[in-house]
Amino acid sequence: MRPTICLALTLSLALAACGEGKAPSEKLKDAAEGLVEEAAGETPPKLGDGPYAPRDECAALPGADAFRQQLAQAVAARDAQALTALAASDVKLDFGGGAGSAQLRAKLDGEEASLWDELDTLLTLGCAAEGRAGITLPWYFAQEIDAVEPAKGMIVMGENVPLRLAPDAKAETLKTISWDLVELIDGLEPEASFQHVETTDEQRGYIATDKLRSLLDYRLLASSRDGKWSITSLVAGD
Repeated sequence: MRPTICLALTLSLALAACGEGKAPSEKLKDAAEGLVEEAAGETPPKLGDGPYAPRDECAALPGADAFRQQLAQAVAARDAQALTALAASDVKLDFGGGAGSAQLRAKLDGEEASLWDELDTLLTLGCAAEGRAGITLPWYFAQEIDAVEPAKGMIVMGENVPLRLAPDAKAETLKTISWDLVELIDGLEPEASFQHVETTDEQRGYIATDKLRSLLDYRLLASSRDGKWSITSLVAGD
């Protein structure tokens, strides 16, 4: 893993991005506040328990902290102009040819207002460093994941999330899962409160929909070009 200096920024980014009433978990706060400095070369600590709990590998990259602070401020303020200014002119927006800062501005101003909520979430899910001039949010998207099919794979977001025998909040808890992978069995049912899933150890059960995030959900890639950091890709799907 690559070195990091400080994870305190992750807390400030998450708080700024989430806005009032959307602060990250107390566990996330405690982890960020309790860490001041990591020795160079050490694996960045997780901001929670579990194999895919968010990590921040990006604090040591020149200019990356300032860029993420600007990103968090723009998201918290729902400032489309400020966020668009952080994007490359050819920013990739989908896999059908959609690209460009003008189209990004249209998405932010138009019917895709939920994109702001997606950005809120991204800012709480860690940051992976790609060499010295690139970053990926969320952290887990830059990791090698082969235990589940990407199209069916979901990250369980949180610690000690119940896997239940039936799709009911009062159903028996088969086990708890912390920041790990599961695979959808019947496909995603967006309107359902629970999803039928299988764990990597082949146990089946139900997990609350709001605790799951697709491996192919939104991710943000940014890079430094001539010393200026810019968003180069903001896409979902494959």
